[in-house]
Amino acid sequence: MADVLRIDKWLWTMRLFKTRSIATEECRKGRIIVGGVAVKPSFTVLANMTVQVKRPPIVYTYRIIELTQNRVSAKDLTRYMIDVTPMSELKLLEDVKLASSGVRDRGTGRPTKRERRDLDNFLNS
Repeated sequence: MADVLRIDKWLWTMRLFKTRSIATEECRKGRIIVGGVAVKPSFTVLANMTVQVKRPPIVYTYRIIELTQNRVSAKDLTRYMIDVTPMSELKLLEDVKLASSGVRDRGTGRPTKRERRDLDNFLNS
């Protein structure tokens, strides 16, 4: 167990990002927030801190329980952190998923191949 840990390494060990370099880049872009302030990759985190991760369209919030130097398995994540993302944020994510599901009302947007053939037949007759 570690007492302090760099934020980029913590993000990687908690499986929030696939690689540590991606976690570092997200910190540089200002998408990692601790205490209301965007942090650099070298920022050190402690137990009981709250970390916000911006992943448009929502902001995930995590509370650190315990720190570790090694990447943990997915089933052991609850020992090291708690997801405290508000339900309103998760509802927003569901709304965005439904809005972009690809369902198109008939007659809106670009015509389908069948509608285009019917239109061509009508105009050429």
